[in-house]
Amino acid sequence: MVILIVERAPPGLRGELTRWFLEPKAGVFVGRVSGMVRDRLWDKACDNAGEGGCVMIHTSNNEQGYRIRSYGKTARCIEDFEGLFLVRLA
Repeated sequence: MVILIVERAPPGLRGELTRWFLEPKAGVFVGRVSGMVRDRLWDKACDNAGEGGCVMIHTSNNEQGYRIRSYGKTARCIEDFEGLFLVRLA
């Protein structure tokens, strides 16, 4: 499972992501893709984020069961605290 949240993203990026994910709310994309596709979509989102930012949450084999990636200017900061991902307001 992959959740990708884009903030202040250009419409072209959002349109591209809807080819791979369901968009239940503006800027929030959910889907199930392979690891290779997930990484390529992450690179595309980061390259085209412009002044915005993105956060990706995907399943992983760790204690929490997921991994979080963050890029650019987002409303929340992701911090790794001794292997646990925590979220705080920016």
